[in-house]
Amino acid sequence: MRAVHDLEGKIVATELVGATRRYLQERGVKAKVEFSWGATEAKLPQLADAIVEVTETGASLRANNLRVVETVLESTTQLIANRAAWADKAKRRKIEDLRMLLDGAINALDMVGLMLNVHGDNLAQVLATLPALHNPTVSSLSDQGWHAVNTILKESTVREIIPRLKEAGAEGIVEYPLNKIVL
Repeated sequence: MRAVHDLEGKIVATELVGATRRYLQERGVKAKVEFSWGATEAKLPQLADAIVEVTETGASLRANNLRVVETVLESTTQLIANRAAWADKAKRRKIEDLRMLLDGAINALDMVGLMLNVHGDNLAQVLATLPALHNPTVSSLSDQGWHAVNTILKESTVREIIPRLKEAGAEGIVEYPLNKIVL
């Protein structure tokens, strides 16, 4: 299939039945649109001729040797409050708390935490190697002269930074995923 018009008379599996029907109708394509209960990409080619799938990265599509023919719609996430709820002080606080936590999850998407130990003789060199959200946290360890360093950085930089940290004298380097970064 090369274009949406190639779906004429075909079966399309999707969780987005209404949006898919409207999209096809607007383009004058008559196809049978069927609701799909999960794993829609696995329905091809035995149960459907094409799929309409919600995807963020397209990794699942590529893993199943599928390709995007057309984009049906693009969406953004929005937090919407009812006016009456927003006017209620207790409900407004809950809404604002939820917004802050959602923002924190979004802020953490491409970030990781990094912690390591370093002897005081090498601390300046290690700190010079580290980009950070602000400044790394440095704490003294119970072993005299040693420090723990904790920071947050872009996940895409870790592959290059960890070897440089090791060269600068860092030990016990741990990378960990983040769920939220509340700024």
